Amino acid sequence: MPHESPNPRIAIVGASSLRGSELKQFIEDENVPFGEISLIDTSLPAGTLAEAAGEPTFLKPMDRESFEGVRFVFFCGSTQEAKSNWKLAADAGATIIDLTGALEDVGAAPWIPGLDTLLAPPEATAERPHHAGMYSSPVAPVMIACRLAAALSKFSPSRMVILFFPPASEREQLGVDELEKQTADLLLLRPIAQTVFDAQVAFNLLSSYGEGSKPALSETRTEICKRVAAYLSGRTPAPAMQLIQAPVFYGYGFSVYVDLGGSVDVAAIDAALFAAGMHVTQKGDLAPTNVSVAGEAKIHVAHAERDPDVDSGVWLWGVADNLRLAAVNAVEIAKELLAPKI
Repeated sequence: MPHESPNPRIAIVGASSLRGSELKQFIEDENVPFGEISLIDTSLPAGTLAEAAGEPTFLKPMDRESFEGVRFVFFCGSTQEAKSNWKLAADAGATIIDLTGALEDVGAAPWIPGLDTLLAPPEATAERPHHAGMYSSPVAPVMIACRLAAALSKFSPSRMVILFFPPASEREQLGVDELEKQTADLLLLRPIAQTVFDAQVAFNLLSSYGEGSKPALSETRTEICKRVAAYLSGRTPAPAMQLIQAPVFYGYGFSVYVDLGGSVDVAAIDAALFAAGMHVTQKGDLAPTNVSVAGEAKIHVAHAERDPDVDSGVWLWGVADNLRLAAVNAVEIAKELLAPKI
């Protein structure tokens, strides 16, 4: 009789997406104690040859049978794929962990386990009840904003503003491909493709996309603000946020201004950020960059700097690997659910 692994079986839906590929890679790199990994992707035919945990496998079809006996289903592909198929996983008895952001509106409970010591997970409300067995791993800017707000709440700041610089990979592989092609075409003085962003992203900064790009950057910002406010509700004020599209492929950069309303102890701020699970560079070290954080699990923040003209003001600069951050948080949710309850 074959030996059956005691480790929980999982399924990754949207396995060929950037999020799905990163999640699978993280599980393999860190030897996360999961059992069989089933790969599912509606953008590719079932039966397509793939690889999981160093072994050849085949993409499974999107049906209830593929979810039978699976402990966790990670939705990593498109929002439409998640919305259309989560019930198949739920009906099979699997616990759902959504990385697309699409399932919070149907009851997935957002959760950032690394903040549990600072903030309890948000409670269900009459407007948005939580569906048992469904969890949402928030998108990178939501996790960054919530962790910053939680870390600095002890200082009772009078104002916090975050300027985010999203990478092209937030629009999945199509966004990465378009930025790459635009860069090459501009260098060769050729007309550029604008299918995804409907605007020139390469060598440029954008406060909005072209009219043909959906969702609009303003819509993405509104959604992020809503998710952050919901997660922090009743515990600490949400920061003001703005998005500027940057001509980078990977890595979510952010600049933060905090007004503490009084004297500033930058060493205490650094200590608070470190205690909240961030990597803080030492004074004199190079600040984090999109390149330096590639493959890193934590949010990296430069040493806090006083504003030269506002006595109570502090500036922070940070970057996070948006894909790795999402994968790590999703796995942490699964680990917390598997941990014995005392």
